[in-house]
Amino acid sequence: MLDRITRFSGTGRSWDRSGIDAKPRIGENLAADRVQEGQGVVFNSTAFACFFAIVVPCYWLMGRLPRLQNVFLLAASYYFYASWNPRFLSLLILSTLMDYACALGVDRAQSPGRRKALVALSMALNLAMLGYFKYYNFFADSLHDLLTGLGVGIPISRLRVVLPIGISFYTFQSMSYVIDVYRRDLKPTRNLVQFAAFVSFFPHLVAGPIMRPTTLLPQIAGRRRFDFAQFQSGTYLIFWGFFKKVVVADNLAILVNELFGRWQSLEGGQALLAVYAFAFQIYGDFSGYTDMARGVARCLGFELSLNFNLPYFATSPRDFWNRWHISLSQWLRDYLYIPLGGGRCGRLFTYRNLMITMALGGLWHGAKWTFVVWGVYQGVLLVAHRLLGPWLSRVEPREPVDKASWTALRIIVTFHLVCLGWLIFRADSLEQAVVLLRAMLEHPALPRAPELVRFLVVVVPLLMVQLVQYASDDLDVLARAPWYARSVFYTICFYGIVLGGEFGGEQFIYFQF
Repeated sequence: MLDRITRFSGTGRSWDRSGIDAKPRIGENLAADRVQEGQGVVFNSTAFACFFAIVVPCYWLMGRLPRLQNVFLLAASYYFYASWNPRFLSLLILSTLMDYACALGVDRAQSPGRRKALVALSMALNLAMLGYFKYYNFFADSLHDLLTGLGVGIPISRLRVVLPIGISFYTFQSMSYVIDVYRRDLKPTRNLVQFAAFVSFFPHLVAGPIMRPTTLLPQIAGRRRFDFAQFQSGTYLIFWGFFKKVVVADNLAILVNELFGRWQSLEGGQALLAVYAFAFQIYGDFSGYTDMARGVARCLGFELSLNFNLPYFATSPRDFWNRWHISLSQWLRDYLYIPLGGGRCGRLFTYRNLMITMALGGLWHGAKWTFVVWGVYQGVLLVAHRLLGPWLSRVEPREPVDKASWTALRIIVTFHLVCLGWLIFRADSLEQAVVLLRAMLEHPALPRAPELVRFLVVVVPLLMVQLVQYASDDLDVLARAPWYARSVFYTICFYGIVLGGEFGGEQFIYFQF
């Protein structure tokens, strides 16, 4: 089946199996390692608005029949996923059936060895699928470069592989279910429809948040009742997430692509602006998706995990990872860092475990060395913060005014450390990252006024809202504000979307991961 899936491109064309794309050898000129899928039902599209307008009323009309409601939810989720590439639906179903059976086997097994074998089988199959589709060419390229450097010229086949959208998210979620059953944190469900709906729940299927089975499965198994207040808060999240996507992220994407596209000739100020713009682009893009996903789920009676909590107000690298992509951070902590030993085995082993976890977390984002280096860089920041922790505690001021200034300084420093990481993350190569960093350090200058205005006009409104959220310590403060304040907020956002939104149906950045 894997071979069959690999043979098809997102446009529906196929080529024969005689080597997959004529078995190009590494080192030959190949335009693309992966064929991209066709456009699916994206949250920021008219197609999704129509899809959602049909799904919601039909779903709630079945409120007295929860089993039928779950069947309908599963069908809607499968339709949503198939809209990207119908051939990959079989891969999602395969992963679902595989982990459903493994979890039941783990629960029934009496022998510890058999239980471990079934968990290992689940992990091996999931990681094999992920490795084949996402990492084959990366490891093949790296092996070829290594052998060439050693003077060994062995031709290695490359594959023109279509990357299944969302595979990194649903494989992690499905694996965590089997692991939780093995740890006896969860009893496996014997209802296949409920489990399939858990794996394929369409609001978070293709870009998270990665939901824990202990959180989402009980909601699917339970009965949902329509709650107008919950529905209203869901529409607020959809609206605000849509604003962050089409006004903030997609406008900044134009500026970022333009600046990174001429990276060899950028002045220092332009290079710095490119990094700042990408920092807010990826935040607006990913947190915008998460807000819409949580909002859609609330409209259906579900509560998804918070995935972003004002990450650019973090006061340390550790605090950043408690605020950015929270579901992945917690997944890596609970299923990788802690099993490696966490912080229980002394300082050196703790630092080793942090570095391994963050390096693999970087590789999870994509099959490029820039992602691995970005992950290692994040690990270095976490280790450095632990080393500096005692000194930071000693120099922290005690007076309220001084303490506020100290907090502001830590936020600024942390933000710029994160931005340096975003430079590595966004760069097409390590050479590009080095060139842009040298431009910032060796030729500092102010950004050009037109480019700076394009940046500020979309970032300042976002920062104003976030300052209110940060000062009130309430992410939903605007949703709970008096009606006249909400009216002003919604009106400004509405005109921002209508007058300044980019409506090209731009895919979300994390869809490629």
